[in-house]
Amino acid sequence: MASLTLKKNYRCVPSLEQFYTGGPFAVSSDGSFIACACDESIRIVDSSNASIRSTIDSDSEAHTALALSPDDKLLFSAGHSHQIRVWDLSTLNNVRSWKGHNSPVMAMACHVSGGLLATAGADGNVFVWDVDGGFCTHSFKGHKGVVSSIKFHPDPDKLLFFSGGADATVRVWDLLTKECLATFRKHESAVTSMAISEDGWILLTAGRDKVVNLWDLHDYGFKKTVLTYEVLEAVCTIHSGSSFASSMALFSQRSGKKASGSSEIHFITVGERGIVRIWNSERAVCLFEQKSSDITDSSDMDRGFTSAVMLPFDKGLLCVTADQQFLFYSPVEHPEEMFKLILCRRLVGYNEEIVDMKFLGEEEQFLAVATNLEQVRVYDLTAMSCSYVLAGHTETVLCLDTCVSSSGRTLIVTGSKDNNVRLWESVSRCCVGVGVGHMGAVGAVAFSKKQKNFFVSGSSDRTLKVWSLDGLLDGVEQPLNLKAKAVVAAHDKDINCLAVAPNDSLVCSGSQDRTACIWRLPDLVAVVVLKGHKRGIWSVEFSPVEQCVITASGDKTIKIWSISDGSCLKTFEGHTSSVLRASFLTRGTQFVSCGADGLVKLWTVKTNECIATYDKHEDKVWALAIGKKTEMLATGGSDAVINLWYDCTSDDKEEAFRKEEEGVLKGQELENAVSDADYTKAIQIAFELRRPHKLFELFAELFRKREAENQMDKALNAIGKGEFRLLFEYVREWNTKPKLCHVAQFVLFRVFNILPPTEIIEIKGIGELLEGLIPYSHRHFSRIDRHVRSTFLLDYTLTGMSVIEPEINAKEREEDESLMHSDVKDMDDMILTENFDSEQKQTSEEPKVSSKKRKSKKSKESSSKKVKGVAYTKVDAISLQA
Repeated sequence: MASLTLKKNYRCVPSLEQFYTGGPFAVSSDGSFIACACDESIRIVDSSNASIRSTIDSDSEAHTALALSPDDKLLFSAGHSHQIRVWDLSTLNNVRSWKGHNSPVMAMACHVSGGLLATAGADGNVFVWDVDGGFCTHSFKGHKGVVSSIKFHPDPDKLLFFSGGADATVRVWDLLTKECLATFRKHESAVTSMAISEDGWILLTAGRDKVVNLWDLHDYGFKKTVLTYEVLEAVCTIHSGSSFASSMALFSQRSGKKASGSSEIHFITVGERGIVRIWNSERAVCLFEQKSSDITDSSDMDRGFTSAVMLPFDKGLLCVTADQQFLFYSPVEHPEEMFKLILCRRLVGYNEEIVDMKFLGEEEQFLAVATNLEQVRVYDLTAMSCSYVLAGHTETVLCLDTCVSSSGRTLIVTGSKDNNVRLWESVSRCCVGVGVGHMGAVGAVAFSKKQKNFFVSGSSDRTLKVWSLDGLLDGVEQPLNLKAKAVVAAHDKDINCLAVAPNDSLVCSGSQDRTACIWRLPDLVAVVVLKGHKRGIWSVEFSPVEQCVITASGDKTIKIWSISDGSCLKTFEGHTSSVLRASFLTRGTQFVSCGADGLVKLWTVKTNECIATYDKHEDKVWALAIGKKTEMLATGGSDAVINLWYDCTSDDKEEAFRKEEEGVLKGQELENAVSDADYTKAIQIAFELRRPHKLFELFAELFRKREAENQMDKALNAIGKGEFRLLFEYVREWNTKPKLCHVAQFVLFRVFNILPPTEIIEIKGIGELLEGLIPYSHRHFSRIDRHVRSTFLLDYTLTGMSVIEPEINAKEREEDESLMHSDVKDMDDMILTENFDSEQKQTSEEPKVSSKKRKSKKSKESSSKKVKGVAYTKVDAISLQA
């Protein structure tokens, strides 16, 4: 058997994040992204895969209205602070803001030119603002309640503006004269949405009075009322040339209904029923109605549509639900139904708390997720779109498990607070079996691993049940009542987790009573009890190879137990809070764990070592799923985030090998550049290789050369702007050492000469770097100053010894030299005169020989001393500067 390669690292890909918590949203002009209100921030979301492009954080306020400029460069927002803010989407900066209303802004609309912004307030006032100047250009007053819907006429030549409010009226305003041209009063309840026909002369208004009214904009007269028998939240017109229009034309031909005239308008309505309906304005009839809603029903709250938008460039219809979902619809031709509306994509804006999830399918392309809802959402991992929803439980789903049966059917089993277990078939997306019998919430379920003909459930009623899948048929219309083959009272407290052995011979249960029990299947006979944890056990799993079980507990530890005698083999500590999940990897040689501290840890069993810790969650990590084939990880928790983790050990190894190979080649290139004295190239390569020692040697070599400044400037100019920060870091380190400081100061001086102060200030973190340079620079200059002052004593000593002469100027030097020469000449004349007199005395006074000899000796000694003194003064003085 080939040796196993241990995993050393995982790469996290945030696949599903919370991006919409309800409220306002705005769709871009090309439909590529959506700006959504998410708590106190604004998320810019890619409409194709729900990935978050960017996040705008505001001043801790909930947003009540959003709008985008026609060119999608500016985003307008308003909240409870009554401030209207303008955001630049390229930089995410707030470029302008002003106070608009004395009450919250409830709606926004931007003119097609992009120069005007209209805001509607809860005080019944409507203001139109100049976007560039931020001043009010129009003030429309007349509504007696909250203004809920506003709209500019899409034709820029028609300077009309429409507003609808809670007072059941619709008003038409002239932007040129700033007057109210008409007031429409046919509604009996709040007006929620408005739309304009393709020719621009028909206004459609929808309200909560379950009707759509049509108004003629030629004479502002009432045309028709269409009864919808549904509280409406949005109305959209279908324009010619779109896929909806062509599909409706084909539908009319097949149904034998001819178009009544050119004035015929097709429009779409959505509302509280959660279905899409298409209407004909002339006959006031519904042409198409969805048979069933794509929104799952709930007993405790209404989950209908809250808004709808026709996407540009024929991308279909976008509907928004009350439970923060974005549904994308497109029409398709269907031979039987003649017209069919399919759900292309479902983006879930808010998942609440994720409690459990498992990979689904043979290729593990899907992920089944249980949240704090009574339904299970199945996501397509390629687009992170919610493919379908499994609805049937009446209470929150607490646990789930998946398998592929021996017949090839992909099954899902779920346990819920409604005390029931349900069996689902993924292809038909329907419930095929229901297990009733538990007296408490079902908190754990586990499929058979080998035969896949049964599953086990554990409940808060402290019992285990084994359910048989025998008799499960394909294509059943009604769910089958599942039968329990065995039941046992297993624990003293709630059962939190279950695991079935790879050979289906044993099942292990973990409970809040701090014990884990191993039972023999199928009769649930007790085998051994695992005791040792100090808190409840949240996760159990059998090793795929060894005869052991891993458990994770609320006492912050993970333990591995022997099945034969129930002894604890290993204990792993490292989490700072309760460990909620633990699962084996790499054939039982490693395992991964996650806990209430938000951490995901990768462990090696043999060495008891945690080799990697990942902090990608902001709250408890309740759910952990591991792909059986790819061993890809998926984690989810209380922060409503699902992260996918890919094994990047081999990629990291290849990357390290590639970098090492490049380093060798670059190193050889560096040595060649040094040998060729090409310092500019050598310095560039040293920067690329991040070799500060080699870089210092190059700068030191330049420092010792003649014309070092020119070569240094040439080398520094070749450095990229982004690398100057790294250079400053190196210089800061060199400057701390007295032996290296002279080169550091030289480099620093040349950098300051090359870069202007404006560019130096823009370097990231330059303030901190300069703070590290200044103290050591002061110390070095103080040390040099002390050395210079110490040399003054040497100068004084040498001057006193007449080895050097004091430093004097040139004029004084010439005067001293001329004076010295004159003194020497006078001394020579004096000596010659004295010698001549002494000779005369010797010839005239011969008798006095003895006395004269003494005097001549003395005169000779004195003359010789004077000659010696003259000879000494003729020696050139040694200059200090020489």
